[in-house]
Amino acid sequence: MQGQVVSGQTDSNSRGPVRVHYLDSLRVLAVFMVFVFHAAKPFTAGDWHVMNAQTSTVASVFFMAFLAPWGMPFFFLLAGAGTWFALRKRTARQFAGERFRRLLVPFLVGSVLLTPLQAYFEWKFAVRVEGFVGTYLQFLIVERWGGWNPSLIDWVGYHLWFLGDLFVFSLIALPLLLWLKGASGRGIISRLAALCEHRGGILLFIVPLLAAQLGLRPFSPNDHSWADFCYYLVFFLSGYLFCADERFVRAIRRDRWLVLAIGVAALLGMVAIFALGEAETWFWEPSEPGFYLIWAVAPIIAWCWSLFMLFIGMRFLDFSNKWLQYGQEAIVPFYLFHQPVIIVIAFYVVQWQAGVTVKMLAVVIGSFVVTLGIYELLVRRVAPLRALFGMKSLRP
Repeated sequence: MQGQVVSGQTDSNSRGPVRVHYLDSLRVLAVFMVFVFHAAKPFTAGDWHVMNAQTSTVASVFFMAFLAPWGMPFFFLLAGAGTWFALRKRTARQFAGERFRRLLVPFLVGSVLLTPLQAYFEWKFAVRVEGFVGTYLQFLIVERWGGWNPSLIDWVGYHLWFLGDLFVFSLIALPLLLWLKGASGRGIISRLAALCEHRGGILLFIVPLLAAQLGLRPFSPNDHSWADFCYYLVFFLSGYLFCADERFVRAIRRDRWLVLAIGVAALLGMVAIFALGEAETWFWEPSEPGFYLIWAVAPIIAWCWSLFMLFIGMRFLDFSNKWLQYGQEAIVPFYLFHQPVIIVIAFYVVQWQAGVTVKMLAVVIGSFVVTLGIYELLVRRVAPLRALFGMKSLRP
């Protein structure tokens, strides 16, 4: 089994590994989770582009304490796994070209079309509720500026920073990824996989995650800074490694309950931090001792819950059907459009005289219907738009 890919299977004609459907299923599920997370953000603790006057404690705990620590890291873990399979059937030049078409083009197109729209409604909200007195252009260009660091990608693309970061990861890590496919690289992978043959060995990957957070976060505490950049890069590389040797997969299956137990314990620790009412301060203030506690707990939650979700996918989602095929095709355009739609709808919904639950349901359901409608009516059937929004061309 050593050295086999995740599926560990070949087709009947021995043409190579079959498609690993659970990774496809998890990618679709991850996009849906991000959608629900963003749709609920106006009603949770913290700050977002548009906020409701009242927040939901239950939603805050679920989305901020539980889902937020591992949602995006899981995205990058899956992206790294997908990169392994992409490089199995493409040269480095072909891979770079495919990343350009599927990631950079939709990032740039989405940034040009959608960033001004999102900034406009965020500016209107800031003027109406927060007393911001600057112009729209000042807000768009100056107020959102985060400096010459990876947050520049967020400044350009808002939520599309994921596509931008993933494109950068794919290019800067490409020499390492190709080296790992060679004899020397396979030897390193084999030694790492051997460590994971010991019970709990898969948890050793938490060490570089802690190093990224505790070593860099005090100097770059803001979102999308160097700490986030390196942290997500570790998840990306880990996903790539996991597909290179079957022993990683066996370790995830074997240690699933250990991983879940540690993940639950870390989650309860994060909930306790929120219950103390100090989370808002501790997240951003390196001068607070709790800063180091919260950024030590977050990687443990992220790693353990990401691994357990991989196990869930392996156990229950390793199949294909028409709904999965539809979701796979819709992933990129749905991701592109979902947040602008949420911001626009939430801008008006938070002004209603209604309860938090009613407003939240209105934003979630309304945003889903509108986003899916944009995909179906505007993007899916128009060949030039498919190319601009990261989709494959229509087959003749």
